[in-house]
Amino acid sequence: MSHAIGIDLGTTNCAMASAALAEGAGAPEPFAIPQVIHPGEVRPQPLLPSFLYLPSASELPPGALDLPWHAGAVTAVGRFAQARGAATPTRLVSSAKSWLSFAGVDRRADILPWEAPLEVEKVSPLDASARYLQHLRAAWDAEHPGEPMAEQQVVLTVPASFDAVARELTVEAAAAAGLPDLRLLEEPQAALYAWLADRGSSWRDELSVGDSILVCDVGGGTTDFSLICVRE
Repeated sequence: MSHAIGIDLGTTNCAMASAALAEGAGAPEPFAIPQVIHPGEVRPQPLLPSFLYLPSASELPPGALDLPWHAGAVTAVGRFAQARGAATPTRLVSSAKSWLSFAGVDRRADILPWEAPLEVEKVSPLDASARYLQHLRAAWDAEHPGEPMAEQQVVLTVPASFDAVARELTVEAAAAAGLPDLRLLEEPQAALYAWLADRGSSWRDELSVGDSILVCDVGGGTTDFSLICVRE
C-alpha cells in the first residue's frame, strides 16, 4: 500500500485525488481522468461527468468508444456521454447517485434511462454507479501498473443524507468495480478535514468547545447543510 486515494462519486461529476503515504510525500494531487471526448479521441480531464451513454448498435463506428484499457467498448462514460446524451436523452443515464438513494424504486433493477423506449438497453442505478467507479479504477491502474487501486487505501465520500441502504449499495457498487475494501466518509466530514488540514494548527485558536461549524455542500444534484459540533 503506497497511496491514499480519495474518490468523490458525484451526482453530476466524479473526481479523484491521491497522496503518497511515505513520510513527507506532500499534499494530495488531483488525478486527471482519461475519457472519450469525441468518437475515437481520448483525453484526460479533471472531472469525470457522471453520465453513461448507451448507443444503438449502428450509431457509432467500431472503435469510437475505445479506451486505453478497454478496446471494443460499446458504452461511454464521461464527457462524450454527457454531450451525446444531451441530443439523445432516451439513451442517457444520469443522476445515478440520486437514484441510488431513492427508496421508491428497486435500485438493483434495470430502470435507467428512466422511461426509455423498449429497444434501449437499461441498467440499474447500482450498475451505473459501479461503471463510474470501474472507469476510475481502470484509469488509475493504467497509469500505475505496479500499484493497482485495489491494493491502496481508498476513501469514497457519500452524502450525509445517505441512509444505511444507500451506503450498503455504494459499497456493493465499489465491490462490483473491483474495490472490495474501502472506507466511506461523509462529504461534510471530508470538507471539514480538508479545512482543518489547510489551517494547520491555527484552527485550535479559531474554534472553541461548543462551537458549531456549518458545512454547505452545493452540489449538482442536491444541496446539503450539515452542522458539526466542536467537543473536547
